[in-house]
Amino acid sequence: MELHQTKKTVLPNRTIVLDDLPFEAGETVTVTVAKSAKINPDNPYPLRGSVLRYELPFEPVFPLEDWEQSQ
Repeated sequence: MELHQTKKTVLPNRTIVLDDLPFEAGETVTVTVAKSAKINPDNPYPLRGSVLRYELPFEPVFPLEDWEQSQ
C-alpha cells in the first residue's frame, strides 16, 4: 500500500479539496481523515511538571535476569 499524507484546512462549507495527488486517474484509493492535535503556543510542553512522584526511579523495569547478555 502506498501512503500519501497532506495537511488541508476545512473550508467554510465543511469540505476539503485534494489536488495534485500522486496517483493515476481511475485508481481506487482509501481516504482517512484525522483531526490534528492543537498545540497551545503559550504552553508547547503541556505535560511538563505533571509527574507527581517516581516510585523506585533507579530500579530497572524488569529484573536483570529477564535480559539476555551477549558475549
